[in-house]
Amino acid sequence: MKNSFWIQGASGPDSYSLFRGTFSLKKGCCVELRVTGASWYQAWLDGEPLLEGPHRYALDFPEYQVQRVELSAGRHVLAFHVHHIGVETRILKETPPFLWCRVFTGSEEVAVDWKTMALDSQTSKIRRINPQLGWIEWRDTRKEPAGWEQIGFDDSAWKVPRRDASALPEPTEAKLGTVGTFHHSLQAIAEGPLATTFGYPADEPAFIFFVRDRVCDEFPARGIWRRYDLGRVRLGRPSITLDVPSGTVVEMAYAESLTEGRVAPFINLSGGASCNLDRFIARGGTQTFAPLTPKGGRFLEVHVVNASEGVRFVDEAYLERCYHAPSEAVFVCDDALLDQIWRVGVETYRSCTEDALMDNATRERGQWVGDVASVGMEIASAAFHDLRLCRRALVQAAQCPRDDGLVAGMSPGGCVYLPTYAFQWPVAAMNYFRHTGDRSLLDELWPAAEANMQAIRAFLHEEGLHNVAGWNFVDWGYRAEDGPIDTACNLHFLWALRAMSAWAKQIGQGTESYNALESRISGILRDRIATRLAEGGWDAVGYHCVALAMILGLVDNESAGLDFLKQHIKSCFPNNPAAPRNDDPQAFNQQLITPYFAHYVLPLFIERGQMDFALEQYRTCWGWMLQGGRTTWVEVFDTRWSHSHQWAGCPTWQLTRYGLGLHPRQDLGLGTFDLRLRPGSLPAAKGRIPHPSGGWITISWNPEGETIRYRVESDQPLRLIRCNGEVSKFDMAFSLQLPASETGCILS
Repeated sequence: MKNSFWIQGASGPDSYSLFRGTFSLKKGCCVELRVTGASWYQAWLDGEPLLEGPHRYALDFPEYQVQRVELSAGRHVLAFHVHHIGVETRILKETPPFLWCRVFTGSEEVAVDWKTMALDSQTSKIRRINPQLGWIEWRDTRKEPAGWEQIGFDDSAWKVPRRDASALPEPTEAKLGTVGTFHHSLQAIAEGPLATTFGYPADEPAFIFFVRDRVCDEFPARGIWRRYDLGRVRLGRPSITLDVPSGTVVEMAYAESLTEGRVAPFINLSGGASCNLDRFIARGGTQTFAPLTPKGGRFLEVHVVNASEGVRFVDEAYLERCYHAPSEAVFVCDDALLDQIWRVGVETYRSCTEDALMDNATRERGQWVGDVASVGMEIASAAFHDLRLCRRALVQAAQCPRDDGLVAGMSPGGCVYLPTYAFQWPVAAMNYFRHTGDRSLLDELWPAAEANMQAIRAFLHEEGLHNVAGWNFVDWGYRAEDGPIDTACNLHFLWALRAMSAWAKQIGQGTESYNALESRISGILRDRIATRLAEGGWDAVGYHCVALAMILGLVDNESAGLDFLKQHIKSCFPNNPAAPRNDDPQAFNQQLITPYFAHYVLPLFIERGQMDFALEQYRTCWGWMLQGGRTTWVEVFDTRWSHSHQWAGCPTWQLTRYGLGLHPRQDLGLGTFDLRLRPGSLPAAKGRIPHPSGGWITISWNPEGETIRYRVESDQPLRLIRCNGEVSKFDMAFSLQLPASETGCILS
């Protein structure tokens, strides 16, 4: 990679470096900064915070982020604080350290004079946050030059970095907006004296933090503590300004929920040891303590460990890292609980966004196809104009294929391959097209789509797919069938074949092979399900297979199928408090439901005139998740899992689409929607959703006698599809009379 650079000499894992780049402008102008690297960095321009990164990327396809700023004539200084992680994470694969930064005015590149110094303030490799992420910070800030980010700092003693530090290809611009930094002022919810009760500082840092005495009835206080509630689980960095003596130790720990009333800096289900904290030694005086690397949590505790006197809290803030600003979308009905459930889904989605749509801000920050292909894309479309996170996830999955061509289920760092997610991937690509009308994605990814399906054909036999290599995830608690064939996996395969046929048709490719294989697999599955029903009834088919088969039109007696699904759902926790709990990801139990799979199941009821059952489930199951003051969705219906998982938020998109009535069909033209209102027993509703061309669509409806008055105001014209397939064009404000039944058709 040309123009990449790094410090002279070797850099071990978990080490820090500083870089300063000086450039001059002959006149004031707009400057474009292009930046990427191999490890986490924060950047300042003339002493002011500029950006952080890098955006995650596949090593064969590095990307840079872009920042544009207006600058005056004269001298300017870029400053970078870089953490060389040196291990593979969910975000990036391991690669030799480098920084890459170029400055442009229009098409002309501006020369930058770079200087660097290696820091020895970090005690390296004390602990990793967990096996999926990097290292905690353990910094003696007395060894870090004060004011080094400022334009007037003297860097004459710093060294010139070595050039061409990376062998990666030349980077391209990331097709992504700016990841935002949102400032939150903090107010402590509790505070008190502090005494350490266990071990040397580096023995077991998370345990030492957790068991400190916060009352000090028995031990003399040698510190103070404060606890903060961030309002919901967030990814970001505390920014705590203290006036303290030199050598004072300041520790910050983060957790998604409180354990015995305090912050426990352990991350559950990490697959190994975890330590969700940072430690600083103060240089003395007034100083802002802010970690370099963002971490996740809802609750924050700050411990000033070895000083009780002379400690003054000057400013307390939190800097949240989030892709989306708060949404202007709205859903309001006459049920305050449903309104709250809708809002929590949007905020949980926001909490899981940065340069990717993550599964969780605390445990992994991983980009999984299943999160994007299911709930994530639907909430994004219901609440935000920008769906580039979804697009990028599909592209990066294609950029990180298995050797046989199977697209990655999680990428680009620490890639994981799940055939079921590889089946969801083409379905998601077509859904993205439906939501956005962006056909360029289909053209771009078609070669990867064909390679993905070719990888699957190696496991194809006369009776269907056999034991496809990889983790065939269907749902938590799902047990794959005995024998070589798993019905749920084959149902996902059938869904993928239908998506591939539609994809091929859309871009002018041949559909014959996909149609023929779809017909064959459809017949195999229909016979398999009929045999199971004859031999053992609906239980022999199973909850997941019945739902997927109904989605794909393979169940003839849909009424009986719905009855079975309803009976199963009502038998499970939290509908049945005595039912088994989903307490172990490695456990298999037939009597379980998850919020994730409700994304697939509940529309089966809504679209068949049983919206009230879905509303009942929202109130009971998602209402249960709100207990205890939770403000984001738990991953499953058990609080021992992660406490911010956007794939648990299906009520948000379902209330938006079925409760307000407009379903995106941008594949048929921008501003095109299916009108399918399914109000159930809701007496009225109103809301606002994004128009794909920009602006907003405001919707309200209420009953008028035997009909429903449906009102729409839009910043752009709309095209609505009638039940008979005819398209009606409307200006930016109109009213319709709809039947009060759940057909959702426009009256002729």
